[in-house]
Amino acid sequence: MLANLWQQNKALVLASVAAGLVALSSIVIVPETQQVVVVRLGEPVRKINAFKPNQDFGRTGAGINWRIPFVEQLVWIDKRLLSFPMERQTVLSTDQLRLEVTAYARFRIIDPVKMVKTAGTTDRVVSQLQPIMTSVVRQELGKRTFQSLLNAERGAAMIRIKENLDKQAREYGAQVIDVRIQRADLPAGALESAFARMQAAREQEATTIQAQGQKQAQLITSEAEARATQIYAAAFGKDPAFYDFYRAMKSYDATFANQANKGSSTIILSPDNDYLRQFKGR
Repeated sequence: MLANLWQQNKALVLASVAAGLVALSSIVIVPETQQVVVVRLGEPVRKINAFKPNQDFGRTGAGINWRIPFVEQLVWIDKRLLSFPMERQTVLSTDQLRLEVTAYARFRIIDPVKMVKTAGTTDRVVSQLQPIMTSVVRQELGKRTFQSLLNAERGAAMIRIKENLDKQAREYGAQVIDVRIQRADLPAGALESAFARMQAAREQEATTIQAQGQKQAQLITSEAEARATQIYAAAFGKDPAFYDFYRAMKSYDATFANQANKGSSTIILSPDNDYLRQFKGR
């Protein structure tokens, strides 16, 4: 009886199964981390869950969607932040130092339809951007000294590299978020030479600063002595007796109170000698 029932309804069962398979193949479940470009007859016709800046989680186009089975194909594209490395490259700085540099860039696909038309896949986008990044890094770092890559100037260089790489990435529907240097090393045997150059430059700078300080000190001393002479001259003009007394006291101090000359010489003077007049109140 079952055999007869199967024979009578075989066509209906097969049609139902085929319809079910077609219905299932038309359902597309897109997660939040993916965006989809629907391609019909080789041409992108629409996108599902495409990236939008500042879009709240849960309010995107993710979830259950539909397509025409066997007519529309799906190109899946990662919606998350992606990265790719730059292989180690040799960069010649302006002070003739060779640097071994490795870097990486972070990016995302912001125009999936353009990406499908120009590159086809995310891997091809990366293969297009890697040589561009290598060229931009070598060009920008080659404009700077080795020391500038160790201080704040390095940040300005990375901003320029990011801007130039992002301009090229937009042609493939991608956006470069950041570019960072992982390592910047000197080749073997060059590190000691670089440190010696840096030390010599610092010593020369210190010598220059010291010479400038001594020159400034001499100028200040000369100006102070000239000012003192003017003050003494003005005082002499107003009170010659006081000025004569002051000069005599300075002379006594230099002659009798100088510890460096103590015991090294003997001066014999008459009590009536004019040199000792200030001791007599004259």
